[in-house]
Amino acid sequence: MSAQSNQEPNQEQSPEQHHLKAAELYEQAAKQHREALSNFGSGDYKTAAHHAHIAHGHAVQATEQAMEASKKYAKNNYLQQ
Repeated sequence: MSAQSNQEPNQEQSPEQHHLKAAELYEQAAKQHREALSNFGSGDYKTAAHHAHIAHGHAVQATEQAMEASKKYAKNNYLQQ
């Protein structure tokens, strides 16, 4: 198993698993945005920027998971025709 992934190699995820992971990542992004807001409000701009950067990364990963779910829906729909 790679250090970057908590999934087994070659393990296929279902669209539902992709949606769940996307939701978790969006929640993590929201938490980081709230932390950035708090730090910004207290004048700690460096820490605010750090949390905003982490939030952005979570949002990008969440979008990728959502796209994977969409691709699988499209592929499954095409195969059923």
